[in-house]
Amino acid sequence: MKWIVGLGNPGTQYANTRHNVGFMVVDELARRWGIAVTQNKCKALLGEGNVQGTKVVLIKPMTYMNLSGESARAFMDYFKADLADGLFVYDDMDTEIGKIRLRYQGSSGGHNGVKSLIQHLGTQSFNRIRMGISRPEPGRPIVDYVLAPFPKSEQQLLQEMVGRACDAVEFALKQPFDQTMAKFNG
Repeated sequence: MKWIVGLGNPGTQYANTRHNVGFMVVDELARRWGIAVTQNKCKALLGEGNVQGTKVVLIKPMTYMNLSGESARAFMDYFKADLADGLFVYDDMDTEIGKIRLRYQGSSGGHNGVKSLIQHLGTQSFNRIRMGISRPEPGRPIVDYVLAPFPKSEQQLLQEMVGRACDAVEFALKQPFDQTMAKFNG
C-alpha cells in the first residue's frame, strides 16, 4: 500500500492559498485516478483506490497545517502503514514558484506542518515533494503570504507545478524514490 499525504488547511477560505498546494495535489490525483477523498478517519479525509495494480490511499489531514503530524501518526497506527510507503506533499518558500523538489530527509526549514510531521513520526527521514511558492516581498508577514490565494499571474505556473508533482507521485508508485528524485529534480 502506498499513501500520499497532502498538507493544507481545511475550509473553503483556504482552498486556493499557497499553504494548500498539498491538498491541490491530492485533489488532482483523486481526479486522475477516480478516487473519492471523503472517508472521515484518522483526523483526515481519506480516499482509497487501486492505481496501476497498487493499493493507494490519498490523505488530506483535517487538523490544520500546524498539527498535520497528528493525522499522519493516526493513519500509520490505524492502518499499520510503513513510513517508507508514504509520500508527503507541501508548500516550500525556499523553492521558486512553479518548481518542485523531492527529498527523502531534512529539517522542517521553519515549516510548522513539517515540524509536526517530524515530531509525530519521530524522524526527519520521509519521502517528500516540496512545492515552490517562493518567498514574500520584504516586509510582508509570512502568515499573510502563505494564507493568500495565488495571483492570476501565477496560475499557469501553479497548474504546471501541481501536474508535475502528480506525475512524480505516479512515477513513485512503481519506482524507488531515489529514481523518482533523479527524474523529477533535474
